[in-house]
Amino acid sequence: MEIKYPVEIIGVSKVFDSADGEEITAVDNLSVDVHEGEVFGLLGANGAGKTTTLRMISTILHPTSGDILVDGYNTVTESDNVRRKLGFLSGDTGLYRKLTSRELIEYFGHLYGMDENKLKERVDELLHLLDMEEFENKRCESLSSGTKQKVNIARTIVHNPPILVFDEPTVGLDVMVARTLTDFILELKKLGKTVIFSTHIMREAERLCDRIAIIHKGKLLILGTLDEILKSTDSKDLEEAFFSITKDREVEG
Repeated sequence: MEIKYPVEIIGVSKVFDSADGEEITAVDNLSVDVHEGEVFGLLGANGAGKTTTLRMISTILHPTSGDILVDGYNTVTESDNVRRKLGFLSGDTGLYRKLTSRELIEYFGHLYGMDENKLKERVDELLHLLDMEEFENKRCESLSSGTKQKVNIARTIVHNPPILVFDEPTVGLDVMVARTLTDFILELKKLGKTVIFSTHIMREAERLCDRIAIIHKGKLLILGTLDEILKSTDSKDLEEAFFSITKDREVEG
């Protein structure tokens, strides 16, 4: 099996049926390749199709047409293999309230079929890495938003996947906790992980992302490095470029 890129999105569309029977196209013939070891930014306004795209990558949703390959595996026909290769975290991921932090991380490790001894070593490693030892035996219902997000990060990466998907992970977090999370994404990159990162915060994307894709109404508008995007839009920063690109498309539409 030839693997060109860790993630390949090939002509993917996703159509939903609305309550009144009309079809809504959330993603429209999207084609994107994510390179090994990069932090790839996926940007767009609410309703642009970001979360739908990320949920298709993570096998939660199936494309209406087109294909998505994760480490060479098709997200529809080989979903079990995809989930072994991938960790998915969103800003609204819930936790099992009655489990302790350690119990929850272990639970997800068991779901991935990890060996018991290796799982214990991995959980101990993550608790230390994320500075969670102080609250490892506290129930999740008693944790602050910041410590809950640390638990979410740990359960996302417990099986040490090569590909991580972060869907607006800093939503609702204070500045210090959000900075801790973005610092951790940079650490993942140093470890050779491939990261897909969606955010509304342009400064986060500027700081983290090697390449950035901006989508609007399900369509890819631009893809490139920060410097390439700023140069092509004659903009001083990503926020200015974002509004320039999306505004032009609204005028065209």
